[in-house]
Amino acid sequence: MTPPRRQRRSPGQAPSAPSPPPKEGELRNPERLFVIGGDTGGERADIDLVTLIVARADPPVSATPEQAALLRLCAAPLSVAELSAYLSLPFSVVTVLLTDLLTAELVQARAPIVRQKVADRSLLEAVMHGLQKL
Repeated sequence: MTPPRRQRRSPGQAPSAPSPPPKEGELRNPERLFVIGGDTGGERADIDLVTLIVARADPPVSATPEQAALLRLCAAPLSVAELSAYLSLPFSVVTVLLTDLLTAELVQARAPIVRQKVADRSLLEAVMHGLQKL
């Protein structure tokens, strides 16, 4: 198999073959992140990547598309990292959006559920006795 040959062209020369049509997502100009985040005055809620977010209400009519998407996703508890990944937005932008939703009391932020560092002794003994019976 031979590799495709590349043809050089001068700056004013038109390409020999037509370029492929742009993909669906490339037709529109993406929004700048400061447009999505809005003007919050620099204040942000104290949330991190593992903070769980739960929606308290349906998206209002005045919500931006990103805020409405956040509220629909948060019907079940999701971490901020998951929300950022699902929306393909940076953590900082999601934090700004969530700050607006928290001040409007449309979402609730919960601390993550932390597992015990040391297992319950009675549980470990029950597992050990069960294994010994095998």
